[in-house]
Amino acid sequence: MTATALAATLSIPAFAEGFGLGRPALPEEITAWNLDISPNGDGLPVGSGSVEDGEMIFSENCAVCHGEFAEGVDNWPKLAGGDGTLADKDPLKTVGSYWPYLSTVYDYVRRSMPFGNAQTMSDDDVYAITAYILYSNYIVEDDFVLSNENFLDVDMPNADGFIVDDRPSSEYTIFTEENACYENCKDNVEITKRATVLDVTPEEEGTDQAAAEPVAEAAPVEVAVAEEAPVEAPTDVVSAAFDADLAAKGETVFKKCKACHQTGEGATNKTGPVLNGVFMAKVAHVDGFKYSNDMLGAHEAGAVWDEAHLAEFLAKPKSVYAKTKMTFAGLKKDSEIAAVIEYLKSVSQ
Repeated sequence: MTATALAATLSIPAFAEGFGLGRPALPEEITAWNLDISPNGDGLPVGSGSVEDGEMIFSENCAVCHGEFAEGVDNWPKLAGGDGTLADKDPLKTVGSYWPYLSTVYDYVRRSMPFGNAQTMSDDDVYAITAYILYSNYIVEDDFVLSNENFLDVDMPNADGFIVDDRPSSEYTIFTEENACYENCKDNVEITKRATVLDVTPEEEGTDQAAAEPVAEAAPVEVAVAEEAPVEAPTDVVSAAFDADLAAKGETVFKKCKACHQTGEGATNKTGPVLNGVFMAKVAHVDGFKYSNDMLGAHEAGAVWDEAHLAEFLAKPKSVYAKTKMTFAGLKKDSEIAAVIEYLKSVSQ
């Protein structure tokens, strides 16, 4: 390189425009790239979407991975459920149980979903999907319409479950070269807790988890328990006359259940058992299906799927059988519950 060329090179400013590369981004280009949405609503596009529309859009674009009811498929994330589990050993973190900001839902769906086809949905479709996810978590009603105008009015259940990260002021100053200790900092080192969930703490004979040390056990007390007579299923069905029109409506509502349950000729067990003959049958009556222990216990006790029991279960399955494998949160309308029960009667004759 000649001295003249070297001098010319060193005189070029250390900025891209000095090299003649590219051009400043246009305002409309920056707007197209700037997709992030802040918790305070900054960046929200104008638009709206209903729970009703969201259910259809979610089914077509999201259910293959996240389930028809946002309950998750295989190892794909669950978006609904987990209410009250954050204090458990194995919490279920979903939009309803964990996420503090609704803006995170909208931002992520708009930016990254559907998987493999990101940024193909309209803003209104994203509003509708977000509304349906809220509905799946019992945060809004089925007639709710989400928009940029009422977005910040939605209260997320775990909004107050996070704290401001104050480590720069409360902790970082401790770990300076002057204050930090890097060797021989303690006289003795001992394990006080064990990572049982991750199964990474080595097992050593005689080293019980400190947090779970047994207390002195009281002497067992023998209590005489009277044997209960088995509960027999009623032989007569005590219910109103069969309503064919209501059953037809119930067949439509039952589409929400078809992802897991089959009825009719040739029906087989899927994620859930076949529901042929379920009305007035004993709980957990289908051969070959692996029911939860509490449902098996109900079977042994003679519990029956009569109208009252079905209605209670369809409204909120986990409140009836906490260990049920049914992940569906439940039907929210009494009219839908009555219609589905009438439909189940029609496939139980």
